Amino acid sequence: MRKNNKQSARKITLQIFPALLVFILALGACAPAATEAPALVQPAVTSAPATEAPTEAPTEPPVALPATIKVGAVIPLTGRYAAGGGQIKNGYELAVNDINAAGGVDVGGTKVPLELVILDDESDATKTVQHLETLYSEDVVAYLGGFGSDLHAAAAGIAEKNKVPYLGVAFAVQGPHNQGFKYLFSPFPKSPAIATTTFDMLDSLDPKPTNIAIFAETTDWGKELGGLWTKEANARGYKITTYEYAPGTTDFSSIILPAKESGADVLLALPNPPDGLALAKQIKELDFNPSVDMFIRAGDPPTFGENLGVDSDGFMIMPGWNRGVNFPGVAEMSERHKAAYGTPALAVTGPAYAAVQILADAISRAGKLDRDAIRDAIATTDLDTMIGHVTFNEDGTGNVLTVINQWQGGKQVLIWPPEQPVVPMIYPATPWKDR
Repeated sequence: MRKNNKQSARKITLQIFPALLVFILALGACAPAATEAPALVQPAVTSAPATEAPTEAPTEPPVALPATIKVGAVIPLTGRYAAGGGQIKNGYELAVNDINAAGGVDVGGTKVPLELVILDDESDATKTVQHLETLYSEDVVAYLGGFGSDLHAAAAGIAEKNKVPYLGVAFAVQGPHNQGFKYLFSPFPKSPAIATTTFDMLDSLDPKPTNIAIFAETTDWGKELGGLWTKEANARGYKITTYEYAPGTTDFSSIILPAKESGADVLLALPNPPDGLALAKQIKELDFNPSVDMFIRAGDPPTFGENLGVDSDGFMIMPGWNRGVNFPGVAEMSERHKAAYGTPALAVTGPAYAAVQILADAISRAGKLDRDAIRDAIATTDLDTMIGHVTFNEDGTGNVLTVINQWQGGKQVLIWPPEQPVVPMIYPATPWKDR
């Protein structure tokens, strides 16, 4: 009986639950709608008043600029390269003075004057290296080189080690540019351009010479340029003979006499200035009379003409520039040079001036005095300068005009290339007995 009662209770419960559920749902439908839970309150964002600019993210404070931009130059003002070094110094100084007269170099909107620090290496490569290290310790932003390929070659490795951009002129040797240096730049004709230009000029002569003697200095540059001259001569059908000598030779008869006996009508050489003077005098003494005398480097300084007088007439040189070139500003710069130094601008003064123009332009484009930034800006140079338009190749060599000057009447005149306002060359050279 109890069991039946339990079953009845369970049935009643089950029957009541659905009815109760229906009642509750109906009651809910009649009740007011439930209120949603309020959203979390967020802090109010206050906008700046309409008259105020929105606050920008903080920026780094500008780097304070120094009173001057220090540039270091190691130049041979004494020793065997002193005459050429003097031209380099004048070009650097004149360019710095011109830039500073206009307020200095624009660095991120502020003009800062250049400060040129010059040290004399006495034409000694060991002292070139020492002085570059001294300048590095003085925080120069860039190096300017001196005169003479051997001194530049010694300097290139130091500039690379110190990661200081280096600009060098009166620097024709190609070799250092083949070593992968990233801080080395030279807006100056190199041996390949010199060799090609030499034979372009020789090919233009009438009558055309045929027999060439090379007096090759036993140095890296002597071997480099001598080899390139030989390559050009062979490719163009000239007969060529090379005679070697060591720097500092005092008696050149052992190479002059065989060249004379061979009937050479062109003499190509690249002596240093003291060797060049001795060689020129002995060529006259031994009555060797080529139709063309090309003396790279030795004939660049004014002392060549001063020492030889009329005997310098006819000697050709390739110093990288002549104040007769038809580029904007050249005539005016030469006049300023005359006012400052008593003479018109000489052969390597123009390239030296251009090196400073290139550096100032690079600093301005870099917008800061960071050496790497300046180096990168030099590499992308695209500038009209005192030596014409300049760009650089990946190896740091410059794309520049290659000129030939000739000593005539005690001064250097422009004779090549023909698209420039050239003076007629002396060809063939006047025999010694007729001077």
